[in-house]
Amino acid sequence: MQRDTAVHQPLPEGVLYRAEGITKRYPGTVALKGVDFKIYPGKVNVLVGENGAGKSTLMKIMAGIEFLSEGTLFWKGKELKLETTEDAEKLGIRIIHQELNLCPNLTVADNIFLNCEIMKSGGVIDVKQQELEAAKLLSRLEQDINPSELVSNLKVGQQQIIEIAKSIRNEMSVLIMDEPTSALSTAEVAVLFRIINDLKSQGVAVIYISHKLEELIEIGDNITVLRDGELVTIKEMEEVTLQWIVRSMAGKNWGDVFPQRDAPESEEVVLSVRNLSCRFSNEREDLKDISFDLKKGEILGLYGLLGAGRSEVLEAIMGVNTDYEGEIKLNGKMLLKEDIEERIKAGVVLVPEDRQREGLIPILSVGHNMTLAGLWRLVTSKFHIMKSIEKTSIKKMFDKMSIKAPSASVPVSSLSGGNQQKVVIGKCLLTEPKVLLMDEPTRGIDVGAKGEVFRLMDEFAKEGLGVLFVSSEIKEIQGVCDRVIVLSKGRKTKELTRGNITEEKLIDASAIGHRTTKVG
Repeated sequence: MQRDTAVHQPLPEGVLYRAEGITKRYPGTVALKGVDFKIYPGKVNVLVGENGAGKSTLMKIMAGIEFLSEGTLFWKGKELKLETTEDAEKLGIRIIHQELNLCPNLTVADNIFLNCEIMKSGGVIDVKQQELEAAKLLSRLEQDINPSELVSNLKVGQQQIIEIAKSIRNEMSVLIMDEPTSALSTAEVAVLFRIINDLKSQGVAVIYISHKLEELIEIGDNITVLRDGELVTIKEMEEVTLQWIVRSMAGKNWGDVFPQRDAPESEEVVLSVRNLSCRFSNEREDLKDISFDLKKGEILGLYGLLGAGRSEVLEAIMGVNTDYEGEIKLNGKMLLKEDIEERIKAGVVLVPEDRQREGLIPILSVGHNMTLAGLWRLVTSKFHIMKSIEKTSIKKMFDKMSIKAPSASVPVSSLSGGNQQKVVIGKCLLTEPKVLLMDEPTRGIDVGAKGEVFRLMDEFAKEGLGVLFVSSEIKEIQGVCDRVIVLSKGRKTKELTRGNITEEKLIDASAIGHRTTKVG
């Protein structure tokens, strides 16, 4: 794809912070190649590109986390040299990272005030005052989260809220938001956007990175597109359409992201759930009498607002939580409180919502991550791994998943988000499942990688797998699902079939039981 001729299109004067000719080299690769980027105060400066385009690298350089190889940073027109993150902090530059950066063994309040603790005289942390201040921040974000709750007890979406609360605890001049809404519900995104507009009115410059493209048009003032580490174009957001963003990033149209699916032919039920109920002692929503069937070769969606119980249903089926009532049958056989290992061997496997903490071991290689869940298939009676079979299995999955990596021996942490997700999916497939549970499999990956995931889901279904798919994105639910089960507050409120899956019906059914039926 040729670069847009509007690369040097002028934007309004009054640049607060800019990067000029930024190049970043790593051993064996160049992440950024002479990139320019301008940040305007009181504006939402959108930055987009596929995974590996260099967005996060550029932001880390501008936040003092990484050092540039070539180029110059300017702050209010004067050259700036950032030696440490503290240098950036002193200027009021804050960053919300794409991957959660919390301490699970600490409380919500402890995490929010980490490294800037409120102290009493005598050098003792004022726990009570920190909890009061944390409660104010959470109230501003319209969240009823207990400041004394351990972060490990919170769902991913709630943890994302804590990251946002950390970033707005003090005054700032620049707020970098890298995928801030990847785990948030529609209602929570609306709250965040109100906070962003409030920050804009105070003159704060917001840098906004997201793979949820509709958000960008709603919240952005200008947009910069990167591709393969280079600047593609800069435009005012009012000139931009969704289709234009997709074409600029990936060289394809939005409609091409979703495969053309035929209705599944089989009526054979591979997974049957009846009257699934579960009570939780923490803030998670109880499940109440949920029933559905998943057919062979079908993609069945689970949709609902954050906290509706979608992940909890998958956890019960997978055996992550066996403290439930009701029946779960796989190919007509009752699953009787088997642990996760036994359910994997029976033919159920889960692609978790949080791939970093629950799907991968970052210090291990791509290959070792891929064979981990199905290791029992590769071990002899003398507990030796059959290396030749392992190597063949890894190569087969590399080819099937189109994983982009120098080799299977590189650390999985070195891969882009989209390729890491392919490794997680490949690991699941090597267990030879009958039912594939997918919890937000496109979270935090670009539009091109999303298209790859949807193509793979379609292939899996055609091969006879039953796919149970959780997504917060209405377009994804509409684009790939044969049927959809809608949940609200732990209950099944609606079942929709292809051709009848409308945005209005999904939103209305997901809001049943809440104070209002209008979301957003």
